[in-house]
Amino acid sequence: MARIGIIGAGSWGIALSVLLHNNGNEITVWSIIKEEVEMLDREREHKDKLPGVKLPADMKFTNELKEAVEGMDLLVLAVPSPFTRSTSKMLRDVVAEGQIIVNVAKGVEENTLMTLSEIIEEEVPQAEVAVLSGPSHAEEVGRGLPTTIVVGSKKKRTAEYLQNIFMSDVFRVYISPDVLGIELGAALKNVVALAAGIADGLGYGDNTKAALITRGITEISRLGMAMGGKFETFCGLSGIGDLIVTCASMHSRNRRAGILIGKGYTMEEAMKEVKMVVEGVYSAKAAMGLAQKYHVQLPIIEQVNAVLFENKPAAEAVRELMLRDKKIEIPDSEWEGQD
Repeated sequence: MARIGIIGAGSWGIALSVLLHNNGNEITVWSIIKEEVEMLDREREHKDKLPGVKLPADMKFTNELKEAVEGMDLLVLAVPSPFTRSTSKMLRDVVAEGQIIVNVAKGVEENTLMTLSEIIEEEVPQAEVAVLSGPSHAEEVGRGLPTTIVVGSKKKRTAEYLQNIFMSDVFRVYISPDVLGIELGAALKNVVALAAGIADGLGYGDNTKAALITRGITEISRLGMAMGGKFETFCGLSGIGDLIVTCASMHSRNRRAGILIGKGYTMEEAMKEVKMVVEGVYSAKAAMGLAQKYHVQLPIIEQVNAVLFENKPAAEAVRELMLRDKKIEIPDSEWEGQD
């Protein structure tokens, strides 16, 4: 049994707290919102963010960060990506040397272009940082539906330790040293999912979505490999796997926000309607910053940015994607002849 602190009481933090508790671990969940802690302690259910998932009587909830961190074998950082840096600053003075922090949020910081694990390493240098990602909606993990994810860590022994902690008969865990590739796939798929939702909102069909998923993973892998990620990672759980589920499922807040935008909502109106952090909105500008830095073309993500931040009509963005210059699907392909 391990003592685990869950930092963040959103839907994903709560789902993972239930999973880890069911695996026989002692769980303490922290939230910065006092009223949320009181509600969870009283109701034993997060009716707003994860309704129907009952929380065990011996699971602890606290508003005191030290109580969720000190003496813990492992910390799961489950705050939305825009709050990763501010929460990491709070953790700096309470995390012990060598304490493991597993980040489970997905995003890239807009102004620095840093991945979330890089932010944590900068703000909490004494911690050992790992990541967990893959096609894993909180609504399904909380209900115990079969799910498969990947844990990324620079150290194999840390990855294997986390694999043992998280793995169960309904939660299969693979491990990988490609932390950068895992994080980029996780962050950028949210931007493509916005595009898929926009297409749904415009009334387009399965052909359109299949094209967005296929060309979307091409863009993600193109940028990711330019930055040093492994091609195989983008073909895996945190790449194409997470992209498929986020583009196809109504559990996806990014897809839901995209649907509303396709129907004519502004980005601000869509985010307000979804009532949760739409992380693709925060990663979209960062993706374009990375594209410029690494001289990579990301036409789908570029059009998403134009729709989100430049008030470009969504239908016009799709039209421009369809009328781009003619391309070869697989560059450097060899032909039998030139005629």
